[in-house]
Amino acid sequence: MNPSWWNWQAAADALPLLLEGFLTTLIATVGGTIIAVILGLFIAVLLRGLPAWAAWLPRLLVAFVRNTPLIVQLVFVYTLFSMNEALIEVSALTVGIAVIGVHYSTYMSESYRAGIDAVPQGQWEAISALSLPPVRSFRSVILPQALRATVPSLGNYAVAMFKDTPFLMAIFVTELVRTAEQVGGRTFAYTEAFTLAGLIFLAASYPTSLLIRRLEKSLATY
Repeated sequence: MNPSWWNWQAAADALPLLLEGFLTTLIATVGGTIIAVILGLFIAVLLRGLPAWAAWLPRLLVAFVRNTPLIVQLVFVYTLFSMNEALIEVSALTVGIAVIGVHYSTYMSESYRAGIDAVPQGQWEAISALSLPPVRSFRSVILPQALRATVPSLGNYAVAMFKDTPFLMAIFVTELVRTAEQVGGRTFAYTEAFTLAGLIFLAASYPTSLLIRRLEKSLATY
C-alpha cells in the first residue's frame, strides 16, 4: 500500500526519464570539466608569464567571470547566440557546456597557480642552472609536482560543477532537474520526481567525493 505522499508506480514511471536527463547532466559536466581543466591551466600559466603591465586585462576578465553569477552568464551568452543571426548557430547544451567550463576555469586557474607556487624554490633554481626551455621545464618538472597539490581541488570543482548543472534549465537544456520538473508537471508527482532526482545526484556525487578525498590523502603521503 502506497503512503499518501508517495506513489511507487509514478516513481517507477519517472525513473527512465530522469536517467535520460541525468545523461545530459553527465555530458555537460564532463564537457565543462574538460574545458575548465585545460583553460584553467592556460590562464594560470599565462598570468604567471605575463609582465605586470600586460597582465591587468586578463586578470580583470578572470575576476569578472569569477564574480558574476553563472546563471547570468548562461542567459547572456545563450541570448546573444539566439538573437544574433550573424553568429554561428549552436545548441543550448553546447552553450551551457562552454559557459560552465569557462566559468569554472577561472576557479581552477587559482588551484593551478597555488600548485605552481608550492613547487620548492630549489626546483626553479635547478631549471635555471640547467637552462631548460620554458615548455620543457613546465612539462617535465613544474607541472608533475604542481598537480599533486592541485588534482584534489580540481576534482572538488568538478563535483561543484556537477551540482551547478541545474542552472542549465535557464537556457532550456533538459537536464536532470528540468526533467523532474517536466515529469511533475505532466503527472503531478512532484515529490517522486524531485526525490529521485536528488537521489541520483547523491548517488553520483557522493562516491566521487569519497574518491577525491582518498586521492588527496594518497597524494599528501606521496
